[in-house]
Amino acid sequence: MPDPGPDPGPVPGDAPEHVDVLVVGAGLSGIGAACRLLEAHPHRSVALLEARDASGGTWDLFRYPGIRSDSDMFTFGYAWRPWVGDRALADGDKILDYLRTVARERGVDRLIRYHHRVVAASWDSTDARWTVRVDVAGETRTFTTGFLYMCAGYYDMEHPYTPDFPGLEDFAGEVVHPQLWPADLEWTDRDVVVIGSGATAITVVPAMAERARHVTMLQRSPTYVLSLPGRDPVARRLSWLPPRVRYRIVRAKAILVSLAFYQFSRRRPAKVRAFIRKQTAAQLPEGYDVDRHFRPAYDPWDQRVCFVPDGDLFRAIRHGRASVVTDTIETFTPTGIRLASGEELITDLVVTATGFDLKVLGDVELTVDGRRVDPSATVAYRALMLAGVPNFAFTIGYTNATWTLKADLVADFVVRLLSHLDEHGYRSVVPREQGDVRPVPLMLLESGYIRRSAHLLPRQGEQDPWRLKQNYLVDLRTIRHRPLEDGVLRFS
Repeated sequence: MPDPGPDPGPVPGDAPEHVDVLVVGAGLSGIGAACRLLEAHPHRSVALLEARDASGGTWDLFRYPGIRSDSDMFTFGYAWRPWVGDRALADGDKILDYLRTVARERGVDRLIRYHHRVVAASWDSTDARWTVRVDVAGETRTFTTGFLYMCAGYYDMEHPYTPDFPGLEDFAGEVVHPQLWPADLEWTDRDVVVIGSGATAITVVPAMAERARHVTMLQRSPTYVLSLPGRDPVARRLSWLPPRVRYRIVRAKAILVSLAFYQFSRRRPAKVRAFIRKQTAAQLPEGYDVDRHFRPAYDPWDQRVCFVPDGDLFRAIRHGRASVVTDTIETFTPTGIRLASGEELITDLVVTATGFDLKVLGDVELTVDGRRVDPSATVAYRALMLAGVPNFAFTIGYTNATWTLKADLVADFVVRLLSHLDEHGYRSVVPREQGDVRPVPLMLLESGYIRRSAHLLPRQGEQDPWRLKQNYLVDLRTIRHRPLEDGVLRFS
């Protein structure tokens, strides 16, 4: 159920409302950021602006069958608030409950303003203040703030990505996208085709296969899929320890294993490809064409590796409830989908798990002293601030590890930065480029959603502090402990 909105704030047309820190987004990043701000800076006023009618972000938006984390919960949970239990890959409703419980425990739920869509933000150096224009049910409301903190993620929550499929208008059945899942959709004893091979598809297929007559995963090309225990074996063995102690141990293990797997994948891709293939083949029926359906042309971590709890996707295939077809779509027909090979998949329900589009910095129009900021023309400082944009931070998580690991680091950095401003009597801080910073893409994955939108994203540089290392342990040292007076951050 949607969260009930707390204090609605000033009515439209009133004078601007001022808060010391304005957080945009009440999902995983925004809730975590607000918790840290309230703890470290209780004297500062904080508000969270949420465009939707409920908190939780992704975990409230997506309602498709089987929705779960594809990252372990011991790093997906906040570092300072243990995930309870030994479930490593948790269901979406459990994650949503965790987020809202944390928000309620820390008093953050009372700071959220729902139906508040940030449209534009303008910085004035004279006043050292942002003026933020917000749409509230068609009315304009204005806030001012000393620090603007973007935690809106990078999903376009309203418009999912669906390719232009030929003949779609001729199809007589239902077509649904996981991002817009109808609450009353029924698939029991129906033949279902799921288009896609990413994290959403491999989640939907085994979940729907429990009730459907048969589910076919139609993919243009394979994805690396690894099976992990749904319940963490180390957490189970350490169940006798106090929860916080166990959480720290299991979390440290999860971080090190994840980082080691990524680094080894980049340095020895052939060995990792062979390992994944061997594990995959062992879970599929004898004689299964593993290389056609589960051997990608790219190396591991050129795109994200997908994880499934207890091999549920492979189990559905073994039991004959699901199958994989690797082919391209020639056209939709009135009764299904005709493939380039000539085969036709007969169905009356198609799930287009074809991904999403990115929304850069929440589509907020940024202006600094009257100059429009083009995010794609800016360079990101430690992948959390933008060159030339004062008193501003944003959160984008790791692509090779859990989103929350980076979100926690960004929140720690903002807390430390605000303390530095207080201690030295500063009012503003801005990253300034020194010399020639050669820009490279911010996100180096080859996933379709990144390729489609890479030209819209800020850039990173090749050298510190403009480079995102994609290494939590390195960032832990630099973001949390490196001196702030580094010659790049300019305080005034």
